[in-house]
Amino acid sequence: MQFTGYCRCGQLRLDIEAPALPPVYACHCLSCQRWSGSAFALHMLCAAPSVHVTGEAAIHEHGQDGQRSTQYACAKCFTRLFNETTAAPGMRVVRAGVLEGAAQLAPVAHIWVRRKHPWISLPAHVAQWQESPTPEAFARVVLG
Repeated sequence: MQFTGYCRCGQLRLDIEAPALPPVYACHCLSCQRWSGSAFALHMLCAAPSVHVTGEAAIHEHGQDGQRSTQYACAKCFTRLFNETTAAPGMRVVRAGVLEGAAQLAPVAHIWVRRKHPWISLPAHVAQWQESPTPEAFARVVLG
């Protein structure tokens, strides 16, 4: 499967080539709410080598809860496109909303639902965790 994404100004482009649809999940943690300026963030978990970047990215590194995260955004319009984190080595966490056809990407899981806004209703059949699941539990659900 192929996916293409862009920042708001089009200067930074992502091309993703994956053998199957990478898992898409919603994170309701306070950090994602603040980073996105919304009620949650929609992420696509991709193997790092499958995500190709064209254009100039601004990089911001930070630490939280014992993990390190590197954020990649457009150097021109500041749209955040993906991050890499020590919590998921070898992966890139793509902001699914920047991808063409993003409206067709339904999350297979919701994490940090204890921070979920009360007006959001989640489907009962979709996996949910109150906080961050263990990597093993998350993989069992999203990777099958």
